[in-house]
Amino acid sequence: MLMTTKPMFDLAYDGGFGIGAFNVNNMEIAQAVVEACAAEKSPVILQISKGARAYANIRFLRKIIDACVEEYPDVPIAIHCDHGDTVDLIRACIADGYTSVMIDGSHHPYEQNISLSAEAVKVSHDAGVVVEAELGMLGGIEEDVVGLDAAEYEKNVEQFLTDPQQAKDFVERTGIDSLAVAIGTSHGAFKFVHEAKLAFDRIEQIMKLCPGLPLVMHGSSSVPEEFVNLVNKYGGKMPNAKGVPEDQIADAVRKYGVCKVNIDTDLRLAMTAKIREVFSTKPEEFDPRKYLGPARDAIVVMVKRKLKMLNSAGKADQVAAHWKKLGQPMPNQYR
Repeated sequence: MLMTTKPMFDLAYDGGFGIGAFNVNNMEIAQAVVEACAAEKSPVILQISKGARAYANIRFLRKIIDACVEEYPDVPIAIHCDHGDTVDLIRACIADGYTSVMIDGSHHPYEQNISLSAEAVKVSHDAGVVVEAELGMLGGIEEDVVGLDAAEYEKNVEQFLTDPQQAKDFVERTGIDSLAVAIGTSHGAFKFVHEAKLAFDRIEQIMKLCPGLPLVMHGSSSVPEEFVNLVNKYGGKMPNAKGVPEDQIADAVRKYGVCKVNIDTDLRLAMTAKIREVFSTKPEEFDPRKYLGPARDAIVVMVKRKLKMLNSAGKADQVAAHWKKLGQPMPNQYR
């Protein structure tokens, strides 16, 4: 069932769980993510980045997601724009049937970020779509999102973390529905040089100043060592890849107000590892189904693992019931 993120976050904030936001780029990834959520009875956010829109053609990608909704009608699904950088892109996403959007002005000066985010909120709320914005800066690189390299980011991390007082002002002046916070995570597969440590004290301060505000963690793939090793074993080159420890992510959603956790790198890692394995162990294979199939299966296993970590497994029925209680608050194009 298609919905906004509101019924998900309403329950997640006080319920000690987070919603996995998984980036989808093609049929196999979308199928695997939703299949895992159906098996674990978990709500899910399917994220489409600017790069995914260009790669897959949004018409094709939306039809794939529509098929997932039809195939698994009991899975609460939100369609989310990941890192939208202009209001024109937000308008396009709304027209394409997204139920949630992110406007990312974090790379702009503070007042410009407020202005951009407030405009995106007006456009989106008028259409019944919820809005996520970002304050602070992450390290790493993911598609069009370029931050600092891991070493430089770790060295100067304090100056890039979300300022709690600024967060309060930002939320009040923009009217956003959720806030992506910088607490020490990074995009990509090389998030840390030294020991990973999230700034939970920042989250606590933000929660006190912005009570009830759903928080979002970007750059939250854990980069499992077994998949890194598999990639490297079969010809890959990912030395020193390191992600966010899963126990720290689990703490963020169970003890703090983190309601949405973005995961992309881990899906890519699982998919690439299995494809490399097939190519290396069966060099005669040229049937795409014989290497994309195992890749899809690996993503199913990966996503199930994440849903348990996020404590969202088994929450689908609760979210569905709350959505109906709210009167099925859907964007205008679905009413």
